[in-house]
Amino acid sequence: MNRILTLCAGLALAALGPTASADMLLKLDARADAPAPTTGHLQLGTARTPKGQTLAVHSQYLLKDGQPWLPVMGEYHFSRAPASQWETQLRLMKAAGLDIVASYVFWNHHQEQPGAFNWKGNHDLRRFVQLAQAAGLQVVVRLGPWAHGEARYGGIPDWVVDKMPTRGNDPEYMGHVEKLYAEIGAQLKGLLWKDGGPVIGVQLENEYNIRGAGRGEEHISALKKLALKAGLDVPLYTVTGWDGTVYPSGQVTPVFGGYPDEPWATSTTELAPKETHAFRFDTRVSGDLGAQTQAHEPGTAESDKDKVPFLGAEYGPGLPAMYRRRTLVSPDDIAAMLPVQLGSGVNLFGYYMFHGGRNPVAGTGIGGTGLEESTLSGGYNDTPRISYDFQAPLGPDGQQRPVLTKLRPFHYFLRDYGARLATMTVRQPGRTPANPADLQTPRWAVRARGDSGFLFFNNHVRQYALPAQGGVRFEVQLPGGALTLPSHPIDIPSGVYFIWPLNLDLDGVKLRYATAQPVARLDAGAQGIVHVFAPTPGVQAEFALADGIKTMSSDGGQLLTLGKSGGRAVSVLLLSQEEASQLQILDIAGQRRLVFSEQQVWVAEGKLQLRGLATEPLHAAVFPALPQPKAPGLQVRLDGPLQHLEFKAGAAEPTLQVTATRPARNAPPVLKGGLAHAAVQPVPEAFASAATWSLKLPQPLAPNAEDVLLELDFVGDIGRVFAGPRMLDDWYYNGQRWQIGLRQFALKPGAELQLSVLPLRADAPIYIDAAHRPVFASGQTQVAELRGARLLPIRRVAITP
Repeated sequence: MNRILTLCAGLALAALGPTASADMLLKLDARADAPAPTTGHLQLGTARTPKGQTLAVHSQYLLKDGQPWLPVMGEYHFSRAPASQWETQLRLMKAAGLDIVASYVFWNHHQEQPGAFNWKGNHDLRRFVQLAQAAGLQVVVRLGPWAHGEARYGGIPDWVVDKMPTRGNDPEYMGHVEKLYAEIGAQLKGLLWKDGGPVIGVQLENEYNIRGAGRGEEHISALKKLALKAGLDVPLYTVTGWDGTVYPSGQVTPVFGGYPDEPWATSTTELAPKETHAFRFDTRVSGDLGAQTQAHEPGTAESDKDKVPFLGAEYGPGLPAMYRRRTLVSPDDIAAMLPVQLGSGVNLFGYYMFHGGRNPVAGTGIGGTGLEESTLSGGYNDTPRISYDFQAPLGPDGQQRPVLTKLRPFHYFLRDYGARLATMTVRQPGRTPANPADLQTPRWAVRARGDSGFLFFNNHVRQYALPAQGGVRFEVQLPGGALTLPSHPIDIPSGVYFIWPLNLDLDGVKLRYATAQPVARLDAGAQGIVHVFAPTPGVQAEFALADGIKTMSSDGGQLLTLGKSGGRAVSVLLLSQEEASQLQILDIAGQRRLVFSEQQVWVAEGKLQLRGLATEPLHAAVFPALPQPKAPGLQVRLDGPLQHLEFKAGAAEPTLQVTATRPARNAPPVLKGGLAHAAVQPVPEAFASAATWSLKLPQPLAPNAEDVLLELDFVGDIGRVFAGPRMLDDWYYNGQRWQIGLRQFALKPGAELQLSVLPLRADAPIYIDAAHRPVFASGQTQVAELRGARLLPIRRVAITP
């Protein structure tokens, strides 16, 4: 970290001599003319704001103010999160490189019983949207009425499901839907794009492939009419496009997705390699996304392929917890999807979920009605009653997960280079894998327009070790001639994935190619324009210019001046892998800056916010430097052009008193059943066999901490934490540490919590990744252990420039 930018711009770098012959030359022809986009066939909503800003869509990509736009969208469910956290979490999403926040409106969260709707507190949709706008985010509202989202009855209230047909044009049902949409329209009045607000789109229904009278296209068309009647006039109307979806062509645009595993599957073993890690050249639909209805013929999305852009809404940066299958994905399982999906043509990258949450509990009594999907209420899956962690990049209490450090560089790349990528057409190599299970054939693609383009490569598949690709060079035929790279054959290690530029214009300096990934463009003032690159692991970084090839160490941390444009220096900054993982890009004090930190950073009220464990020092390095930064306890030092901002550790870890209070009894066998005919969650009476522990909090808890996370490391089947009779959170064991933010519960000083752990039986027909599956000793039939419990205080500091 201290090395970054310490090498001067005049670093002597030698041009390479003649290239060596290739051991494996991968060829692709990108000379064919790209089809021109078609317009006028999509009948969507008002695209112009009062100030003249526009948001439009045609057959290939989105346009913002007439310019191509390739945004990043992330799902965050406002009614599954404390309202007190919204402002900070939305700003963290913006700092992570997101452009749009999406959220379901779960009908049963807002109208538990016929009559009045609840839009207060954690249900205040209007305030959530206003805070998103203040954070600089656009908003897509997913209206339902059926949402899925692992919610009870897909989010439709019990009193509706009990009384009438749903998900079709039944008059009684549609009468209630009309009232729901009217309520949403009232909440969003004045906040739509046409009003100068952030709401750019709405989604109608979800995973809809139901055909028949009053269903299919008729139903989606009827829902759109109700949305317009409610005043929801927006530039984008979307529907999910997978699993044979049906919709009225030209009236909505389909969105797609993919997950690196299937927790809704019934298999108790590893799955075959997923389509998500294989480039797609013929279809936009990526395998099974867990729809609860089945289609038996192709849907409208297949026939609409050349009429609508390839937009994404549900690429999983994590996975939901389901009782029978508890998949724990790695950061690389997720990040490797990005070059694959972008290289397959995606022109809106949408995540589900980007931020975890917790289900509210219906009713006012202790216990209440769970609002989660479960087999007991006829659902296909069993999910935790409260937890909706989703292994998301930001946890339910805003925790930064390791996967986020892998994703941010891609987001920043799309922010600065996405406008060029959006216009580029997918080009297929001459040789491609026969199917997703073909692990030998190199996986790559190019998107190009004219002589410019990007090369996408993936050598990672979840749970399958792909071979290193030895002696590789690429030959891309472009209209202006063949481009061969790199200068000599290279070995691409197993597990590596990347995006490389082809004939990229860097502010007037032509970069023929680079064997490093572009991340961001920074106007560094007097220091000129800096294009930031991330290294490709195991591959030397080459930057090919008109006058030769220059190399930099794959260790990174180097600045190289390429030339001048308009009298200003144009340079490339190659980060190390560590630096790329710590990079966060923020607008502070009127200038865009690079901020390197292991902790969370964002901007609020014009100040740089820094948050992390109070038991550890807080540190951020800024380039260009902030003018006269000030904060209590702040230490500032310069290391070359980097300005280091440091705070000493602020507190000791609070003491948590843990006492075993009840040993586990023999847990009943796990039964199979439900719609999936697989393992179902135990009935409530089964928890009589749970082991329990008392967790006594100190008094005071941690007076100067913004929050305190209770971190639990247990092995068992299901964990639950209670404050008295109230369940605060629950968790299916999968090997992931369980964390609960305690401030939101307003606990009394010195409160005593109870942890219960239902034993996991050795014969349970449940899938847990091999790395975390308990090893049962001979004769051992079950396990319920608490391996550790800690309190982690979180502090936040604000630095005024």
